[in-house]
Amino acid sequence: MKAKILFPLLAAATPLLLTGCGTNAHYVKTGDKEQIISTSQINIQDYATAASLSVQKLLATSAIDKVANPPALIEISRIINNTSQQVDTDLLTKKISIALLQSGRAVTKTVDPLAASYQQQTSPAGTRVPDFTLSGKIIQTVDSAGDTKRTTYSFQLSLNDTRAGVQVWEDEEEIGKQGTRATVGF
Repeated sequence: MKAKILFPLLAAATPLLLTGCGTNAHYVKTGDKEQIISTSQINIQDYATAASLSVQKLLATSAIDKVANPPALIEISRIINNTSQQVDTDLLTKKISIALLQSGRAVTKTVDPLAASYQQQTSPAGTRVPDFTLSGKIIQTVDSAGDTKRTTYSFQLSLNDTRAGVQVWEDEEEIGKQGTRATVGF
């Protein structure tokens, strides 16, 4: 008797359990309110924010305008990842490069060991030396109290004048995120 009642109930509940409480997948615009914000990792909007703010500050200065042959040639070197995650720093450097190129005040060159060795073999003497190099670091700090966790990602950038051998501009953008851990986990 119990099996006759239990089986139809289980059959009716199975589709509900399998579909869960999820919603249909859909596209969202980067930076939109619907973006997923995670305290445990760097999100695409974090790269976009850090790159945009840093480039705006760089272009607000006259640091890259003081070159003999405008537009300034900026060699973008590696960004050091000093976080607990494996991140693709190209997500940051590409956004910086695009913004600089679109400004019309700079052209960029990316440090690529394979391309550099090929260029040395094929480029004529007198190839333009970069006016500046841009380097940086991403640092992560984590604080927690009880169920609340705060993670701060610091995006540090330095622009060096290759002829004078000095830093002519630096910036640090901090992206802070705070959240609580779920009380029920699966």
